[in-house]
Amino acid sequence: MPTPDFPDLPAGFRFGTATAAYQIEGAAAEGGRTPSIWDTYCRTPGKVARGETGDVACDHYHRYPEDIALLKELGVQDYRFSTAWPRIRPGGSGPANPEGLDFYDRVVDALLAAGIDPVVTLYHWDLPQELEDAGGWRSRATAERFAEYARITADRLGDRVTRWITLNEPTCTAFVGYAVGRHAPGAREGTPALAAAHHLLLAHGLAARELRASAAARGGTAEVGITLNLDRLLPATGSAADRAAVDRAETLHNRVWLDPLLRGTYPANEAETWGELADGSYRRDGDLDVIGQPLDFLGINFYRPVVLRDAPHDEPDPRRRTAVDIRTEEVRIEGVRHTTMDWPVVPAALTDLLVDLDERYDLPPVYITENGSAEDDRVGPDGVVHDTDRIAYLRDHIAATAAAAEKGVDVRGHFVWSLLDNFEWAYGYDRRFGIVRVDYDTLERTPKDSYRWFRELIRRHAERHGGAAS
Repeated sequence: MPTPDFPDLPAGFRFGTATAAYQIEGAAAEGGRTPSIWDTYCRTPGKVARGETGDVACDHYHRYPEDIALLKELGVQDYRFSTAWPRIRPGGSGPANPEGLDFYDRVVDALLAAGIDPVVTLYHWDLPQELEDAGGWRSRATAERFAEYARITADRLGDRVTRWITLNEPTCTAFVGYAVGRHAPGAREGTPALAAAHHLLLAHGLAARELRASAAARGGTAEVGITLNLDRLLPATGSAADRAAVDRAETLHNRVWLDPLLRGTYPANEAETWGELADGSYRRDGDLDVIGQPLDFLGINFYRPVVLRDAPHDEPDPRRRTAVDIRTEEVRIEGVRHTTMDWPVVPAALTDLLVDLDERYDLPPVYITENGSAEDDRVGPDGVVHDTDRIAYLRDHIAATAAAAEKGVDVRGHFVWSLLDNFEWAYGYDRRFGIVRVDYDTLERTPKDSYRWFRELIRRHAERHGGAAS
């Protein structure tokens, strides 16, 4: 029987973990890889804590057999990882790099030998620097180059990889990268950031076509999805101003992606949200048809809800404003625990988000493609991290996923972020999300208590539904 410590999920539900290339691979100048925008951003003074980089990261490039052994021991059915565009197609265009493709060949083969299905994300933020120099995601040409890269990767790996995620969290790419400036490439722009959002959607649609065409050429099929960091947004008060602020934020966080992908339309209130910035100059007839390729699944990354109040910003404050200012301000949620990211822990918000989105959009099958917590991990006298807060976070959010399934949402899997402690973007190595500790001096891997808890959950789920633990 299920217990409060081990939530029950439907039969056939899949468990996995997730990582990203730049955050774990290292080997930044090996095997024919060329610089990405994150290599450049890390070397820009003041952008990343302590000037840290992903040059070595977790050295997964050399240590992937050890990491896959950890996955096998964990018992997950799926492992979500990303391929690095500048490793497979250096510079972003031109011929493929055999060494890069060979590396991912080895990773995929090792996963399959361990009984684990690879789920490949094609873009987790590491745009080749040469493409950024030519305009980056502001440019339609980048979407076209992405489709070519997708086809190259699928032609090589698609005989063994059947589930593909085109993009990870395009909100962060378009708005945190091109409007807020806190992620690579560090731009603070208005209309170009909206153009980036559109071209990312276009890139998804073009890539989806190529992934399916590659599979069809082999007489097979490909399951294609996209991963979005969709937010549960709540007003700070019941005032009309705060409700309107949430409506604007829904456009920025959720509708800008979901409406084109699932409804074949652009958000109805984008002019109200962005004003003259939303001039549509970057759109062409037929783009919505390309963007709206059928989704086999939708990946949703979830960490926390967001409470907002109206903030007109009449006195421009660069610490609060972005180049696509939607006139809102986040309000801290009191009375709940916060992780070391200062994110509030409110698991029920995940259930509410899934149910609400399904009612509004009639969602395709859903995977929670990232969910986890950064905690103040301390190594105990026994050499182990006893991360009880992370266990509680994972337990309650997986239970929230189960609650959404009970309410009718077709949710099919939950991926923990992350397998390993890793490079956490602008925070450098200061935030630890892993269920496996990485000593950044020695690169030694040590499973935490959360790893053992997750392994036991997977084992009990298999037993409960008549299967065997992997």
